[in-house]
Amino acid sequence: MSMINHFKTAILLAALTGLMLGIGQLFGGRTGLTIAIIFALIMNFGSFWFSHKIVLAMYRAKKADEHEYSELHQIVSEVAQQAGIPKPQVYIIPAENANAFATGRSHKNAVVACTVGIMNLLSKEELKGVIAHEISHVKNRDMLVTTIAATIAGVISYLAMMAQFAAIFGGSRDDRNGSNMIGLLAMAIVTPIVAAILQLAISRSREYLADSSGAKLLKNGEPLAKALEKLENSASRNPMRMGNQATASLFIVNPFRGGMSGLFSTHPPLAQRAKRLREMRF
Repeated sequence: MSMINHFKTAILLAALTGLMLGIGQLFGGRTGLTIAIIFALIMNFGSFWFSHKIVLAMYRAKKADEHEYSELHQIVSEVAQQAGIPKPQVYIIPAENANAFATGRSHKNAVVACTVGIMNLLSKEELKGVIAHEISHVKNRDMLVTTIAATIAGVISYLAMMAQFAAIFGGSRDDRNGSNMIGLLAMAIVTPIVAAILQLAISRSREYLADSSGAKLLKNGEPLAKALEKLENSASRNPMRMGNQATASLFIVNPFRGGMSGLFSTHPPLAQRAKRLREMRF
């Protein structure tokens, strides 16, 4: 299952890359594409190095006191040891929404953050399942994968914006130039949507991978399956009241009410995730 998810991610990244190269060559040639890549790399370099600090500040997360949250620290230590990575830093988010996420650009500066709500909702075994999922994100270097996807999607968005300006302000004197303008407008509208769908598909693929990797760490998929069902119910009753929808993909379940479904969902369907976990054999 993990090999299939790795393969899916590789195919989706290749599709994103192909889309980027295609529209770059079509619109700006080699020079236009190079400028777009440099621009997106600069933007995403900053995101890669500082996004974990930004998101922790956005959710007012604080380091979890080792005495007050001794059980959480113990669980994180045990699971990290099983995964063969250094223990991530542990943070607490002051929110009643039951949720968790992992962030950080590498194993050495990784962070696992849990809300107050999740600590009150889940049993120890269910919480351990969630922590195994989050530590799997760290072990699988998902921050790097999603940054690469964001970089490519950023290039595509930039090229689409350039195409939009060219179509609006370029004008046309004959039918041929008029056709070019229509083509540029179509590219400006369609390509960012396709890029977003591919980027979200990568996010969903990494969620499936973290589910299966986490279950393998514990040699049991049932605690995480139960936890996901509880978390989904909690999110619908008590949605997150701070932060931003743009960060929804970080969390183990979408913390905001009315999340998109289907192609534009940041997470796979919960029923499918729970079914896969319960069907796993160890």
